[in-house]
Amino acid sequence: MNTESFNTSLLDHLTSAVVVLDSSFCLFHLNPAAEALFKISDKRSRNSYIGDLLYQPEVTLKALRSVQKNKNTFIARKVQLTLANRTKLLVDYSISAINDQEQDFLLVEIQELDRSYNISRGETLISNHETTLELVRNLGHEIKNPLGGIRGAAQLLALELPNKELEDYTNVIINEADRLVNLVDRLTGSYKKPVLKNLNIHEVIERVRSLLDAESKGNIKFVRDYDPSIPEFTGDVEQLIQAVLNIVRNAMQAMHESGQAHPQIILKTRAVSHATIGPVMHKLIARIEIIDNGPGIPADMLETIFYPLITGRAEGTGLGLSIAQTILKQHDGLIECESQEGQTTFILSIPLSNKVEGK
Repeated sequence: MNTESFNTSLLDHLTSAVVVLDSSFCLFHLNPAAEALFKISDKRSRNSYIGDLLYQPEVTLKALRSVQKNKNTFIARKVQLTLANRTKLLVDYSISAINDQEQDFLLVEIQELDRSYNISRGETLISNHETTLELVRNLGHEIKNPLGGIRGAAQLLALELPNKELEDYTNVIINEADRLVNLVDRLTGSYKKPVLKNLNIHEVIERVRSLLDAESKGNIKFVRDYDPSIPEFTGDVEQLIQAVLNIVRNAMQAMHESGQAHPQIILKTRAVSHATIGPVMHKLIARIEIIDNGPGIPADMLETIFYPLITGRAEGTGLGLSIAQTILKQHDGLIECESQEGQTTFILSIPLSNKVEGK
């Protein structure tokens, strides 16, 4: 490996966003972290003017001109950077002047401060879900044992009854015991070994969209915003369909119950490089966003919506999101949620080079 390719490889493995600008403040190179930050690719953005990527870039351009003129280093702490799409980022950044073979460049290093919070939040979601699931499984085991005894006793009692009409009562006991066992199985997400195959995430989303479009009789507007560059990966198609179906159906039901006049669900996919899921950095992930214009989720529920039996809907069971999170975890992924009045976004992250549990 020569020095130039080695240096490029080092840049590409940094978690900090690195942007190299030419003397005209046009993009010369973006490392993968910068591509993820600005949501653009290095190849497509080559020679683009940096000012076009930012909203109201005057302060940043002033700093760039100062460094270019004085050949010094500029450092800014806890600055709110607003991208052209109005996305706001809290960052630390530095600008340095460099010279290579008589050509002047500016090196911009950006550290997204929100990233640390997102990593911590992801770790907390994963940890809480694992702890809750283990607790529920242990509780479910303790519940199912006496239910088996009750059911068996009811069956024996039915055989000893002098009057067959009294079997109606023992049947009630048996049926209710079976119903409770089924509920416990749903709570614990009874483990099924994933059926692995190569799949495309859009195959999963389209199956869900087609099913729910028919179910809603066209009353829900589905907007598709797909990234066709997302490659295939190994996973369980049916389980992933179930996870996406649970989330989209929840959104539909929430909008219906709130009386939303023009219900809409956006299905958006993107390939994101060098992204973290919990504490783990992945080279490439599929990011699926399910965005609805419903009433939103109360702030005090956002941290608990993935727990079993937690629901904000009158008709909800509180199992759908918990099951979906379990399925994503089996694929080394994670579901997160952001919500405000009029917009709720569920974000599904799945590594594209993952090893599915049970493989």
